[in-house]
Amino acid sequence: MGIVERIKEIEAEMARTQKNKATEYHLGQLKAKIAKLRTQLLEPPKGSSGAGEGFEVTKYGHGRVALIGFPSVGKSTLLTMLTGTHSEAASYEFTTLTCIPGIIHYNDTKIQLLDLPGIIEGASEGKGRGRQVIAVSKSSDIVLMVLDASKSEGHRQILTRELEAVGLRLNKRPPQIYFKKKKTGGISFNSTLHLTHIDEKLCYQILHEYKIHNAEVLFREDATVDDLIDVIEGNRKYMKCIYVYNKIDVVGIDDVDRLARQPNSIVISCNLKLNLDRLLAKMWEAMGLVRVYTKPQGQQPDFAEPVVLSADRGGCTVEDFCNHIHRSLVKDVKYVLVWGTSARHYPQHCGLCHLLHDEDVVQIVKKKEREDGGGRGRFKSHSNAPVRISDREKKAPLKT
Repeated sequence: MGIVERIKEIEAEMARTQKNKATEYHLGQLKAKIAKLRTQLLEPPKGSSGAGEGFEVTKYGHGRVALIGFPSVGKSTLLTMLTGTHSEAASYEFTTLTCIPGIIHYNDTKIQLLDLPGIIEGASEGKGRGRQVIAVSKSSDIVLMVLDASKSEGHRQILTRELEAVGLRLNKRPPQIYFKKKKTGGISFNSTLHLTHIDEKLCYQILHEYKIHNAEVLFREDATVDDLIDVIEGNRKYMKCIYVYNKIDVVGIDDVDRLARQPNSIVISCNLKLNLDRLLAKMWEAMGLVRVYTKPQGQQPDFAEPVVLSADRGGCTVEDFCNHIHRSLVKDVKYVLVWGTSARHYPQHCGLCHLLHDEDVVQIVKKKEREDGGGRGRFKSHSNAPVRISDREKKAPLKT
């Protein structure tokens, strides 16, 4: 029996099992088995030589956005509208057969937009080259899930389920669970609050399913069984997702209003070019890019090319800003002067741990290098005179 058949068999058993207090331990073990099998499904087959053909393209710009959706929902048209890159669009499905990149120039930054082939139900199992498409989306900063506003709401659930099956968690944050394997000592189970979804016995059974008998587990929130399995697996990626409903020009105004009020959703029309500017603004807000302008000492700030930072790519502190310019700059920094919304007054003397905001202006003041290497003033800590008396320069004898 293959891995896919075993997963379907366990899912059928979970569907038959009633959910109550007596069966929660059994359901927890079944969830752990499914997570292990899906991890094995993502691994390359044994005996395969080298990497297969994929859709991966070179990273470019300050951020990467992936377009995911069913065939013929308007992904290629949206790429052409936002970037100007031509992507073939037609009235039949699977027009796009490979990854087509484009560049969005927005707010002095360059954002890479990837048009991926349409995925179908069962993509997490490899249908329709779904694994390659999802693998590229894992390397992006955010995901734009393009949906057809005239179709049923079930498409959104199908795509979310396919992405979660391969370890993508959309619009979620990592669970506050501390987990560490040990060599000896057994399993240590602790929590800082009352747990309602999991207890010590269920945690032990899940860890034994993974053949982990020595570990330390600490719950800092009321997490579920799925959260614990995600922490044990350790290969989950938590990403932001924007649900883009296209073709709103073919539905009624009531449906448009209902879709627009859903969380993390935006409605557009590529045919009539409606609401594309709001889509770019929402995408910019979700990516959290921070533009920092440099100011040379005694000169005006350089507003032409900012240094773009983000929390997902290194961080937004002054130290990250210095590392972005040059790795050796951090040890030479004495302090920095900051103008902007992150400063309490203009300018503010800040250290390396100061968190920068968007459109801040930063001036770096470096340490002064002293040639003698000693103290200043009358009392020097270091002298240039020779150490031995015999090596000192003898004065000329006095003339009599």
